[in-house]
Amino acid sequence: MTVILLGPPGSGTGTQGDILARRLGVPKITTGDLLNEAIRRDTHLGREAKRFMDRGDLVPDKLILQLIEEELARPEAAQGIVMDSFPRTLRQAEEVNRLLVERGERVEHVLLFDVPEEELVKRLQARAAEQDRTETREVIQKRLDAYRKSTAPLVGHYRELGVLHIISGTGTEDEIAERVKGVLGR
Repeated sequence: MTVILLGPPGSGTGTQGDILARRLGVPKITTGDLLNEAIRRDTHLGREAKRFMDRGDLVPDKLILQLIEEELARPEAAQGIVMDSFPRTLRQAEEVNRLLVERGERVEHVLLFDVPEEELVKRLQARAAEQDRTETREVIQKRLDAYRKSTAPLVGHYRELGVLHIISGTGTEDEIAERVKGVLGR
């Protein structure tokens, strides 16, 4: 089962992705983790990505998609994957779809975690405090606006494909995980 988790920063996609991946027995893919692991292992793609990151540039989609393609080829991904917060743009979604179709697979479910903005701000400020850094409301708002701008087309895209499910992202981790389970049937 291939599942994509979408939601703004602070919506809980990381936590729910971990829970879901364990429950389904499939890998969870996050681009940040893939990049960090490729850099740590000093792979060709890791070295390429590090050059961009060291300059403060975004890693190009082409490199990200190559890393995802490598993940999809791993035996652990044979039964599916959980993709956390990727794709982020319509172009990336189309490329992920292409990779999956080449493997005879498809995106089966896209879960969009819906959390009121005030709750997101509280969560992000709490996370920043835990990490001993300050994140102003203006910075958080900028991140949320960027998310909405880039992800809005994805919501329509996946809705048209009939795979989008909106999940309330408020409540306890267990309550949200039960909502996810209810949508996926497992």
